[in-house]
Amino acid sequence: MSGQPNDQKSDPTPPPFDPSKPSVPISYPIKTLEDLENGSYYKSFHYPFNKTSVPLRPNTGLAQRPRVLVCHDMQGGYVDDKWIQGGENSGAYAIWHWYLIDVFVYFSHYLVTLPPPNWTNTAHTHGVKVLGTFIVEGEEGTATCNKMLSTKESAHKYAELLVELAVALGFDGWLLNMEVDLAISQIPNLKEFVSYLTQTMHSSVPGSLVIWYDSVTIDGTLSWQNQLNEENKPFFDISDGIFVNYLWEEDGPKLSATVAGDRKLDVYMGIDVFGRGTYGGGQWTTNVALDVIKKDDVSAAIFAPGWVYETKQPPDFQTAQNRWWSLVEKSWGIVQNYPKTLPFYSNFDQGRGNHISVDGAQALSTQWNNISSQTFQPFLEYVDDSTSKTIEVRVESMNWFMNGSFKEASFNGGGNITFKGTLEAGASFSTRLFSGQLLMGPLPIYFTYSVNSVGNSQLGLSLELSSETGGKKKLFLASQGTNQFSSEVLMPRRLTTPDNAPGWVMQEVSIAMNGYTLTEIHAVCYKQQPEITNTTEYFAVLGDIKISTSSKNTEFPPSTSWIVNGQDIEWGTSQGSKTLSLKISWKPEDEKGPLFPKYNIYVEKLSKQSIRTLRGTLESVREYIGVAHIEAFYVSQLVIPSDTSSLKFIIQVCNVDGASQNLDDAPFFQLDVQSSTNILSLLFGCLPSLVKNIIAYL
Repeated sequence: MSGQPNDQKSDPTPPPFDPSKPSVPISYPIKTLEDLENGSYYKSFHYPFNKTSVPLRPNTGLAQRPRVLVCHDMQGGYVDDKWIQGGENSGAYAIWHWYLIDVFVYFSHYLVTLPPPNWTNTAHTHGVKVLGTFIVEGEEGTATCNKMLSTKESAHKYAELLVELAVALGFDGWLLNMEVDLAISQIPNLKEFVSYLTQTMHSSVPGSLVIWYDSVTIDGTLSWQNQLNEENKPFFDISDGIFVNYLWEEDGPKLSATVAGDRKLDVYMGIDVFGRGTYGGGQWTTNVALDVIKKDDVSAAIFAPGWVYETKQPPDFQTAQNRWWSLVEKSWGIVQNYPKTLPFYSNFDQGRGNHISVDGAQALSTQWNNISSQTFQPFLEYVDDSTSKTIEVRVESMNWFMNGSFKEASFNGGGNITFKGTLEAGASFSTRLFSGQLLMGPLPIYFTYSVNSVGNSQLGLSLELSSETGGKKKLFLASQGTNQFSSEVLMPRRLTTPDNAPGWVMQEVSIAMNGYTLTEIHAVCYKQQPEITNTTEYFAVLGDIKISTSSKNTEFPPSTSWIVNGQDIEWGTSQGSKTLSLKISWKPEDEKGPLFPKYNIYVEKLSKQSIRTLRGTLESVREYIGVAHIEAFYVSQLVIPSDTSSLKFIIQVCNVDGASQNLDDAPFFQLDVQSSTNILSLLFGCLPSLVKNIIAYL
């Protein structure tokens, strides 16, 4: 994926990172109070790429029940997730159990930790709030506090700077961790800082949060209390909650709840998943602490769930991750429900894999990772004993192998759900996909889904609905062979599948259930009757699922309605080949025109021959180079074949319902390739100033 520059021999001592110069967009923290104060971050080339593209749904308040906060602390932060346009590691860390999370904190030990937009985008998609971290520790932290807390005005100033960052980048607040001893005289201004930050965040970002970490006490001593008490309660009183240090005893949650009174849900009891002194031991017994916290009716703060990944828990990351999060679900239950609103779309992409497909055809066949690419994640239930079920259900991001040949694993994106195992004639297997709260109105809604199956393996959907007056009802969506089911059966119509998507079947059915709420969606495996072949083997793939209020295809703005520009164009050479780096940006000609959540980026490398015959039969190859979630994309060191005379960058607009614009109708930016003569002229043109600089240096 064109997120990082192409592999090439590099100088063993690369120049220091200069955020003002064009380069592959990354996320990075603010390390000093001076950098926070001077606003240099906003002058960075990377700043616009760090803005989230997915706002939190309106009226996403905190539920009046015990909540789950997850604090992501892994390898110092900004690892594979720093590559905003995506990286090249199909084994990169990701979280996909968003339905078990209320608040997500991105944590590192830098002064100002700014959440990479990839995390914010997917968390917001699932209704989860995202917080950055402000932390002071050690001698540097003491110096920072001496300056920041010198006056009431300075405390307000730095609080305002943190608010501005959250507003500009689109995340939802801050975790405050003051890990230093303070003079008692500094405490009033610390309280001003916390109070003013909390109030200003609330007025600037409705529904935002400022959480205080259990660290310095009201007398200025760095002393972790491991519970809410009179030593740290003054900070709790002026913020939205407290993250209690994880060395609490069994009575810690109950004691904290008593002190908090009617704000006990704002107490988040810390659990270190690595188990460093945490109650219950963390790791595979994290649920022991969760059970105690839930019993005492306070909230939980899970620290470093990346333990599963960092310690390489067997047998593989995906299996171990699913097993560990199943402990959270068993202890706490589901905290997020979807679908809630329409349109609803999921292609089950976990934001990592070794291929990407668009409308059933492969667009990329190399490793990639990009958490922003996650769509709504399924509520798949982990089964500890795999022998107890006949069908194995798994989200896959790899190409699957069946009947002696490889088939495309995905219909859209880089993931799907595979169902593989054995199934006797007349038997069926059902598994949960989504747990929703979608209220049905007077107009019909449309369910569209794609399936790729082998032999007589069939895959349908089961819907559970409820109504105060009508009670509970089950509907089964199935194409054929359904006489073994007692629930009402609706037969979908088969849609036209793209020619380049062999094996995939797209089906659609409309449902009118005014006043009912859609509460569950299940996948159902069954066999066609009468059976085509006498075998118990079962294999099917669910590519995607869409729920919408219309059966009509998405209408995209024509290419002529977009303004597309190329900036920061830089030609170069690498291993004897020409290269190009540039920033492409686009916007609707009408400023009130729609913006879209995603754009696939392709390049056509046009030779002189292909340009001459563009209106004829010869077609140039469209190469997928990446995905953008804002209206800009940086192309880094694109290798250009020697016979290329022009480059056409195509921006394929994608809608929230999973639809993609036809490439022939998509906006584009075309650029003539500089000849070798032009490149040499450019290089020689730089020589006088280079010589001048060398002489000046000597």
